[in-house]
Amino acid sequence: MSPETSKREELASTYREMDSAGLIFLAAGNISVRHHDAMLISPAGASVNSITPEAFVLTGLDGRCAAGLRPSSEWSMHAAIYKAYREAEAVVHTHSDNCVAMACTRQELPPFHYMIAAFGGDNVRCTPYVTYGSPALGEAAVGALEKRTACLLGNHGMISHGKSLAKAYNFALRLEILCRQFIKARQAGTVVMLDQSELNIAIERYKSYG
Repeated sequence: MSPETSKREELASTYREMDSAGLIFLAAGNISVRHHDAMLISPAGASVNSITPEAFVLTGLDGRCAAGLRPSSEWSMHAAIYKAYREAEAVVHTHSDNCVAMACTRQELPPFHYMIAAFGGDNVRCTPYVTYGSPALGEAAVGALEKRTACLLGNHGMISHGKSLAKAYNFALRLEILCRQFIKARQAGTVVMLDQSELNIAIERYKSYG
């Protein structure tokens, strides 16, 4: 099996896993992996019922692809992340319920739980609202991802990147779970945040975790 074929197989499998986990619905959500100086990204209008390994579109970071093929409308956001962060080998974008709920408040996810440190710092930032599919959305995401592996996209959803597709997917799943837990914690009462010294210990431990 060639490296490209292997990547396509993993992309299709992960896309189906995201659907099973409730992270995507209909055509809302897209994934990609870096491939040399380009990327393999889910096609426009993809759904779990239509996705196949062959469906992923080989697309340059300038948006160029073979005639007749249509990469996801969010290709420019994926490309911006690959350009800005050399360590990014895969990107996952979802409209998962609790991430969307938090993103619609345009608030960051604060240090209410030590697992926030898994994303690289003491919060998960949220961008302002930016029109979907626009280069400006990619710029906003890149800014919010500085020293982070995930961010919320204002009134939109979330995006994550990782050194592998499995890691990018795990960041997306973890963020959805933490957003759900934070929403529940706020309903339960006043949320007590971890202080900076507590977060610093967690951040250091996560540097060697997994």
